[in-house]
Amino acid sequence: MGLGKLFVTGFLVLSVLEAGAVTVKPKASPTCVFPAIYNFGDSNSDTGGISAAFEPISGPYGVGFFHKPAGRDSDGRLIIDFIAEHLNLPYLSAYLNSLGTNYRHGANFATGGSTIRRQNETIYEYGISPFSLDMQIIQFDQFKARSYDIYKQAKTASERSKLPVPEDYSKALYTFDIGQNDLSVGFRKMSFDQLRATIPDITNQLATAVQHLYKQGGRVFWIHNTGPIGCLPVNRFYILNPAPGLVDQYGCIKTQNEMAVEFNRQLKDRVIKLRAELPQAAITYVDVYAAKYGLISNSKSEGFVDPLKVCCGYHVNYDHVWCGKKAMINGSEVYGASCADLTTHISWDGVHYSEAANHWVADHILGGSLTNPPTPITQACHRH
Repeated sequence: MGLGKLFVTGFLVLSVLEAGAVTVKPKASPTCVFPAIYNFGDSNSDTGGISAAFEPISGPYGVGFFHKPAGRDSDGRLIIDFIAEHLNLPYLSAYLNSLGTNYRHGANFATGGSTIRRQNETIYEYGISPFSLDMQIIQFDQFKARSYDIYKQAKTASERSKLPVPEDYSKALYTFDIGQNDLSVGFRKMSFDQLRATIPDITNQLATAVQHLYKQGGRVFWIHNTGPIGCLPVNRFYILNPAPGLVDQYGCIKTQNEMAVEFNRQLKDRVIKLRAELPQAAITYVDVYAAKYGLISNSKSEGFVDPLKVCCGYHVNYDHVWCGKKAMINGSEVYGASCADLTTHISWDGVHYSEAANHWVADHILGGSLTNPPTPITQACHRH
């Protein structure tokens, strides 16, 4: 079977399976109480890491909810923020942010541009972060060891108030939202056959991270798959007149989405194997792809504009000014401003989702209808 047929067949089979998952009623279990969240990921869940490490994200990022830049690649909240709200926890402080941080209820190790596998690019070339997943795990180890020492040395409750309680590490929720940039790098540097051949190693490295956290006492893991990367408007910026068969009915690049589906299939298989390898762990696989593609394919009925329209930035024909930036076009200075109605756009800046879209996706994954096993996040501590 050719690669194209394999992808199409896999896409159709996975679509049928995951469409069926929507109808599965989650099992009723006692509500879990998570004292903390420890998150690992890329810009989809970065709450300030890359801004602390490099040049801070500037306005109009953050304009919709925080009313100022808040270290997030969106106009407001991310899915991880809605997870925290859903669990009645405060928003996560970035591990790399040294000011205004409170780690009592967890920490965020995600940074924009992060990949699962280490890349060969120089630091932040092509927007790729040096803080790959294995580095984020090293940072977690250091964070845990140092916070434990400081906690034990503290003499008053006030001194301990912003530090994790040591016993809470085993009760915390460990979340992952990473892998999209591994595919993005692959699209630039490899053939589809070469990229597909790397997927087992990528998913194994994520599994290694989970295994390490398990040895450190972590027991509850909530793992997002990757979204429909072919639907990101940035991937269409220089393809104004796509060749027949290149895009689907929503304007998404089919081959890129097929690669994401294949990645997700292998990730799901690896998560299922992890459950056998880590018998005391509760591991939930979260189909973010189905949620995001569902939003994109039903954008109008859900109150959104064309999913390829970008809220922030100037993108006309082949002229592009990124969100919050300025450039000279035809002798005039053009500013990449935000749109008037933030609530109707799925894409914030061509790469990242708007708060409205993140909220929609969160609403559709946290209840458990798009997870394996079908488990609401409030019951994710139970093994099935």
